[in-house]
Amino acid sequence: MLIVDSHLDLAHNAVNLNRDITLPLADQRRLEAGMSEPFRGRGTVSLPAMRAGQVGLCFATVIARVSDKWREAGPLDASTQQIAYARAQGQLAYYRLLESVGELRQIRSRAQLEAHVAQWTGGEAQPRLGFVLAMEGADPIVAPDRVQGWWDDGLRVISLSHYGVSSYAHGTHTDGGLLDRGPALLHAMQAVGLTLDLTHLADQAFWEALDHFDGAVLASHNNCRALVPDQRQLSDDMLRAIIKRDGVIGTAFDAWMLHDGWVIGETWPALVSLADVVDHLDHVCQVAGNSDHAALGTDLDGGFGREQSPRDLDTIADLQKIPALLTDRGYSEADIRKLMHGNWIAFLTRVLPA
Repeated sequence: MLIVDSHLDLAHNAVNLNRDITLPLADQRRLEAGMSEPFRGRGTVSLPAMRAGQVGLCFATVIARVSDKWREAGPLDASTQQIAYARAQGQLAYYRLLESVGELRQIRSRAQLEAHVAQWTGGEAQPRLGFVLAMEGADPIVAPDRVQGWWDDGLRVISLSHYGVSSYAHGTHTDGGLLDRGPALLHAMQAVGLTLDLTHLADQAFWEALDHFDGAVLASHNNCRALVPDQRQLSDDMLRAIIKRDGVIGTAFDAWMLHDGWVIGETWPALVSLADVVDHLDHVCQVAGNSDHAALGTDLDGGFGREQSPRDLDTIADLQKIPALLTDRGYSEADIRKLMHGNWIAFLTRVLPA
């Protein structure tokens, strides 16, 4: 079954972590053996693994954030927005290189989406992997009047913040709303047709963003606060607000977001399985009253590996185990296709330019 994943940090892994994502995962893991970070040697995403799992389309990110802790921070963190811009443009250059050698295909328009899906569902032997360009945290947008340039680069989805406070909004594990330039950025995004990703916003910023932005919204990699209480998750009221705007919520696979009580660095994968992923998918469906707004946004290899993923997931190809779990929960074939790919394809069909 075709799968669409709404959040993969492919370029971050390559450009910032020196991972060759064109390699089979066995080779990638071998090359990282003995490295100190807990996720090293435990990666779950590569282009061959995506092809093996029929993950034919993803939202692929550029990410660089401004932080006053940049001196002791890693390659995600920059001291200025100008540096964040340059880093994000470097990640975009990596995607363009992979596109030039036939590995990837950037999806900018509805016509390109339709042609790409037709290839993946029509039996073509080796279609390219497709990606919609997304930005996680808006720091690389140096000023609201730079939005048009990013649109011309093919950017189609933007979230305002990541962990901490960005240049435009309060994010995960902070308290507060939009910053002074936040409304202007949202208005510039709406003017060109960009989609707002509500992931990682602090609660106040979430509601203020909805008040200032009338365009399309989604949550690319968010789980349910009703199941795992944490500000990083979406409350049922937040889910309803996104559903009311005809948005889609992608379920993330980071174990601490799947199971209440998981402690990063202490708890190990035996506690969490893909059944927990299905719990969050199902909760969104129950809140919505239908299967039209839940989907996958795995965030696999988003700063973690197998040590912080469901125990029955070795690689991203194991997403193909989810349809059977949904069948066991009573979901129909038509509903399963919506959750695995149909809802994201329908959403993109609505929001991408013709």
